[in-house]
Amino acid sequence: MGNFTQQNDQHITPETLKSLGRYDFPDPISIDPDGIGIVAMGGDLAPETLISAYAQGLFPWFNEDEPIAWWCPEPRCVIVPTDYQPSKSLRKQANRGRWQVTLNQAFDDVIHACSLPRSDGLNDNQPEGEHTWIHDEMIKAYTKLHAQGFAHSIEVWDEAGQLIGGLYGLKINSIYFGESMFHRASNASKLAFWGLMRLCEQSEVALVDCQLPNDHLMSLGATTLPRADFLTQLGNLIGSRSVKWQKHSHKPLAVSLLDSDTPWQLEL
Repeated sequence: MGNFTQQNDQHITPETLKSLGRYDFPDPISIDPDGIGIVAMGGDLAPETLISAYAQGLFPWFNEDEPIAWWCPEPRCVIVPTDYQPSKSLRKQANRGRWQVTLNQAFDDVIHACSLPRSDGLNDNQPEGEHTWIHDEMIKAYTKLHAQGFAHSIEVWDEAGQLIGGLYGLKINSIYFGESMFHRASNASKLAFWGLMRLCEQSEVALVDCQLPNDHLMSLGATTLPRADFLTQLGNLIGSRSVKWQKHSHKPLAVSLLDSDTPWQLEL
């Protein structure tokens, strides 16, 4: 684990990432030519396993008390940060709002909020009433990745300092893998998403992987890529350098600044 931690402070090659884990994941296109999406079962959620899997286009998605399932769906839902355009109504809300956006200030709170079912009005990614796949095993695994500097959260706070929205995911060099988002106030998750787009744009993250398409993501500007095209781009992106988010000054960002040229203060 020590070597793995040190590697995150250096330039990581695709070959290094893929060789981190103990398991040989199959090629998604060869093992799943019909594009069903599931490509492997079993293994573990150790940080090395997760990073190796993501570097090969796979992510875990399974219910509690079931074997770990590894997915690489066809097609892949993605968004290019530089193509993102917030709606006019979101811009208006940001301009008149007193909310703030932060990076990596409440990862534990964000992932636990994302773990709640949508029937509680918090999770933007789950069908109504469906229990979340973000169970204790997943929370522990991504919390470890956060401690290693790979998993990141973006938070939205109201004027009283209460957490009202956010999202989390993984960043590996020039690609961000989105996992989930939540809201406790109208448009709070959309503002977190806008904050993510601007952060990616400023730090040379060229693509955000949204995994599976849904109406909410598509309304935010996401699109789909053929799986083969995504995997080709993935190899280039994880081998490209970008600004490391853990060096951010963590100064709160007023949502009214999201529309400025360089809203985030990054330490290069």
